[in-house]
Amino acid sequence: MYRVVVTGLGVVAPNGANVGAFESALRAGKSGVTLQPRMTELRMACQVAGTPALDNSIVESTFRESTIRVMNTSMMFAGLAAIECWRDAGFSYQPDEDSPVDWDTGAIIGTGFGGIDTVGDRLVPMTNAGEVRKLGSAMPEQTMGSAPSAFVGGLLGLGGIVTTVSSACATGTEAIVHAFDRVQSGRAARILSGSTEGSSVFIWAGFDAMRVCCRTHNDSPEKASRPMSATAAGFVPAAGAGALMLESLESAQDRGARIYAEVLVGAMNSGGQRNGGTITASNSQGAQRCLKQALSAAGVSGNSIDYVNGHLTATIADPKEIANLMAALELTPDTFPLINSTKSMIGHALGASGAIECVATVLQLHGGFVHPSINCEDIHKKLHGIQNRIPTISTSAQLSTALKVSFGFGDVNACIIFKKWGPQ
Repeated sequence: MYRVVVTGLGVVAPNGANVGAFESALRAGKSGVTLQPRMTELRMACQVAGTPALDNSIVESTFRESTIRVMNTSMMFAGLAAIECWRDAGFSYQPDEDSPVDWDTGAIIGTGFGGIDTVGDRLVPMTNAGEVRKLGSAMPEQTMGSAPSAFVGGLLGLGGIVTTVSSACATGTEAIVHAFDRVQSGRAARILSGSTEGSSVFIWAGFDAMRVCCRTHNDSPEKASRPMSATAAGFVPAAGAGALMLESLESAQDRGARIYAEVLVGAMNSGGQRNGGTITASNSQGAQRCLKQALSAAGVSGNSIDYVNGHLTATIADPKEIANLMAALELTPDTFPLINSTKSMIGHALGASGAIECVATVLQLHGGFVHPSINCEDIHKKLHGIQNRIPTISTSAQLSTALKVSFGFGDVNACIIFKKWGPQ
């Protein structure tokens, strides 16, 4: 069994389109949620979302012109995050040069909805209008479920496993757990792992119809995402991508790579949609078993966890999530670790959320800080016991071990335990 470390990071987030900007925004408590005119035009109840603000010059300098013509937002976000991660890990990428196949590296890139923006904007309306011949030959590569991973694999010339994970809001964390398993077992030297979600009203409309999105802050978008708040009124939809290079310690040291953190363990399971669990709700027993499995496999106790990056979406599930964490870690409010919600600043990026939030977790562990959970000054009454464990301003912290949790539709659960890297 090999030790697994993180040697590269990449991110395209609503409040920062690269790792440096994202970390600065996290430290500053900067929101990336904005009013979306298209949502207003369509008379959606929620009219705000977290969408990455990308400079066209960045896109044009990163991809070939022929590539740009066939990208949708899901592919573009995945490509930008992957290339940043690739370079951050110490590898070179030039858009106009063909590189040899890298047989030692693979990619596991997840997505919840894939190319639904292309489906809604072009495939369905043009097909219904009898204009199939005008769709273009690139339509399948933009709409197939594996589009993001195939796109990344081709950009970087990866010869290892190149595949896609899709498990609703647990997708990103699951992709990284799968990568961890593959590297730990010695089946790959390194895996570029993460997830992406496109920016599209065709994704957000379904959740708006469920009435699970925030409808109360269309006039103040930066205040709309309110995890753990008494006035939380639903999640804010978002888009973006996150990527982490998971690599065996042996490979990283042979290359002289910079190491951000060690991955101690990952765990995944399902609650079976029983005992209160449904396709849209979590079975508490399943969530707790997933967490306990991770602790046991890592050989650590609950009181060894210094920090938790929660799933925490600003719905009625927030107090339940905290209760599950407290039970699984076997802690009391007085011994509970620091906890925050990255979604308070960026919204809920659905399939991309776990990966973006894993990047945030590693940045905090590596940088010795815990970012604020904004908009939860009026903490939910069921969480008053841990109020002093929820930073509302950026806080310096000597972190050793961090836990990232994700939960998704289908009653699926995933978590990862990261450890700060240093002389061992």
